[in-house]
Amino acid sequence: MILGLVLVAFVIFGIGMGIYSRWLERVFGVDDDRLTPAVKESDGVDRVPARWPVLFGHHFASIAGAAPIIGPVLAISIWGWAPVYWWVVLGSTFVGGFHDFGALMMSLRFGGMSVGYIAERLLSRRARLIFSVFLYLALVLVVAVFGSVTAKTFVQGPEIVLPSLGLIPIAILVGYVLNLRKWNLLVSTVLGLGLLSVLLALGQYLPISIGGKDALGLWIILLMAYSFLASITPVHLLLQPRDYLSSYLLFFGLIVGYIGVFVSRPSVHLAQYHGRHPFDFWPMLFVIVACGAISGFHSLISSGTTVRQIAKESHARLVAYNAMVAEGALALLSTLAIITGFASYQELGAVLKSGGPITAFSMGFGKLTTPILGPWGRVFGIIMLNAFVLTTLDTATRIARYVVEELTGIRNRYVSSALVVLPALGLALSGHWKAVWPLFGSANQLIAVMVLMLIGVFLSARLQGRSFALLTSSGMAITILFALYLKSVEYWESDYLLWGIALALFFLAVYMIVETITRLRRNKISAGR
Repeated sequence: MILGLVLVAFVIFGIGMGIYSRWLERVFGVDDDRLTPAVKESDGVDRVPARWPVLFGHHFASIAGAAPIIGPVLAISIWGWAPVYWWVVLGSTFVGGFHDFGALMMSLRFGGMSVGYIAERLLSRRARLIFSVFLYLALVLVVAVFGSVTAKTFVQGPEIVLPSLGLIPIAILVGYVLNLRKWNLLVSTVLGLGLLSVLLALGQYLPISIGGKDALGLWIILLMAYSFLASITPVHLLLQPRDYLSSYLLFFGLIVGYIGVFVSRPSVHLAQYHGRHPFDFWPMLFVIVACGAISGFHSLISSGTTVRQIAKESHARLVAYNAMVAEGALALLSTLAIITGFASYQELGAVLKSGGPITAFSMGFGKLTTPILGPWGRVFGIIMLNAFVLTTLDTATRIARYVVEELTGIRNRYVSSALVVLPALGLALSGHWKAVWPLFGSANQLIAVMVLMLIGVFLSARLQGRSFALLTSSGMAITILFALYLKSVEYWESDYLLWGIALALFFLAVYMIVETITRLRRNKISAGR
């Protein structure tokens, strides 16, 4: 059974990459004769053209993080694995890939600007202001949360500190020899991966602990300082090579995980459904799985860092679309690790209660990879996740800086970075992020809804693609609106802060829907004339 699930999924992934993504290229009119922002307006800091394999590594590492692992694990524990499996496979291939690719192509057409700026060009200035402020607040929350989560993993697992932080100087070295000394990509990659392998081994024998009782706060401060420096450093000297090297950790994990599936051929012990009835997963499953199928955060990567590094429009499919399918493969591996690694939902629930979804995944991944990695499989799973949490942290900081610059007109990257890092630092140290984080999943998917609507307006003048974009955005909009309604009912008597935020997100979604319909009607009237 397990091999059949993998085979079906990979056939669908193959259809997406071989046929569907090429249709998307025709829909968006990909043209290599158009100069990209990275080529046309190269500035040596943010807009720097990159080789597409390097850019793929950056994009994949930035969008992946821990979410495509955590989301499916939690969703399986609530509703069972069957709905999660199908949404991960079909969603990432046909919805998430469309969303990520479309966001990148829109941004290319608008000079490399973010989706907040695009909202003004396609809808209205007021829509841009509201959307951009929302994006800024969401990104500050992401930086605070991922900084806190990473700091906590450093406190709990001092053996992962050396390889996690040691990757930073290694990335700088690779960026230097690759971009300034013009070394061959293969030689630079081997150098970086060789040094990283040494650190992975040394980390087990040289654990790093700091601060005693104040360790968590000190790590948060250090990580926020790193985020600030990463945000202002030229992208080709740190962000590109760091994410490129990090992606190899995940590629290795994916390859070893799937080899483990084929070698061990484990049995599936969990029932397909785990709920009151087979269809009670709507709408919350689509919020919780998030990055495993579609995520609004991906559009911020596409229209933030990736669009400012892409050398040719034809690279958009190779980078944005294929990275989303690769993330679907990661979410699928997470699903397989859980359904083969646990004998019952009760056992899974107990592990989630005591150790959380990362622990559950590492246990399942360890069992899958035992024939290849032996007892190191579980440890590698945690290191792999931690590397991507750090990647998301520094990328989110840089993207938030872009949003601040577009929103305020500030062009000093030191000032705009500080306007992101300082509030995130305060939020992380205070712990208040825990109060609003439960609604981040809904906020994240709301961004995806808004971007899909913008894509629909963007394609409104073309014969192809418009209907699919609007149909997809309508389905996601209904799903998220109902999810926010359920959340507002849930929080009405228990938490007035979360109730207020849920209600605000609900009306934000309604406002953007009204703006989109108004603009589409205006476009139709103009076309009629």
